[in-house]
Amino acid sequence: MRTLEGHLAGISTIAWSPDSNTIASGSDDKAIRLWHRATGKPYPVPLLGHHNYVYSLAFSPKGNMLVSGSYDEAVFLWDLRARKQMRSLPAHSDPVGGVDFIRDGTLVCSCSTDGLIRVWDTATGQCLRTIVHEDNAPVTTVRFSPNGRYILAFTLDSCIRLWDYVSGTCKKTYQGHVNTKYSIGGAFGVGGTEGFIASGSEDGEILFWDVRSKEVLQRARGHDGVVVWVDTCPGRSGTLVSGGLDGTVRIWVNVEDEDVDKVKTEQENGVAAFDRDDGDVDMHEVKVENGASDDDTPGDEMSIDGRRTPEREAEQPVNGGLNLDEMEE
Repeated sequence: MRTLEGHLAGISTIAWSPDSNTIASGSDDKAIRLWHRATGKPYPVPLLGHHNYVYSLAFSPKGNMLVSGSYDEAVFLWDLRARKQMRSLPAHSDPVGGVDFIRDGTLVCSCSTDGLIRVWDTATGQCLRTIVHEDNAPVTTVRFSPNGRYILAFTLDSCIRLWDYVSGTCKKTYQGHVNTKYSIGGAFGVGGTEGFIASGSEDGEILFWDVRSKEVLQRARGHDGVVVWVDTCPGRSGTLVSGGLDGTVRIWVNVEDEDVDKVKTEQENGVAAFDRDDGDVDMHEVKVENGASDDDTPGDEMSIDGRRTPEREAEQPVNGGLNLDEMEE
């Protein structure tokens, strides 16, 4: 386990570069630091410019740009080769909770507790689209879909909405989880040939929805308290990782029926297991504590956790094979 030290205050967001060689961290000290993964040493000069807490980060697909969102209500684009700010976008009227790059790096989306989702041209800095739901619920997290045609938005009315940002219409609304207080994140995923959406919940569950039908496919429980963030592994394995306010990170993997006996054996050795509602697939999870893990494969995380003072509580890997064409509500 490596410990990276250099920030002067708490860290709200972490992101891996696409090549996994660089880690970016955003802090309450208003700075963004880049770190060498192999050595744990920071790059000499931090990225400075935000006037308040740095809440969210995302690398461009090529790894040459970084986008950041801050409590100062601005979105910054950074040139990582030159280690300098490219653009400052006066994006929102409330803290920026989430940012993400589209898969070709030409667009960035941002969201805020002001209820707005905005889409930006990375080359010009122009705002191409502003999206707002009629209920104007605070938006805490945004993710571009793998095909780049939609934006997945997490809001504090216990809804996750899939937006066609070109037309500005909401195509799907996913419900069943609890999210009214904390900034909770999730992701698209692919298990075999089926696409799903996964999210944490304030009641301690992880939920899986069918992308097209909006049906809740599965509810998983393993954390003690709020599940703040969920992210999926690139590819079709259906593997995902979750983090919660209980201070643990848990890795969840699909286990086929023929492997149930193996899972039960692992459970006896300290690995928990649970059954899916339909009985077809089991999942098991690995509890990661104090840096101990059987797999050190780097994952991508861009979270804003709920562990902060009350006044701040209102706060993307590309998966192939997920077909979202011609989606309708």
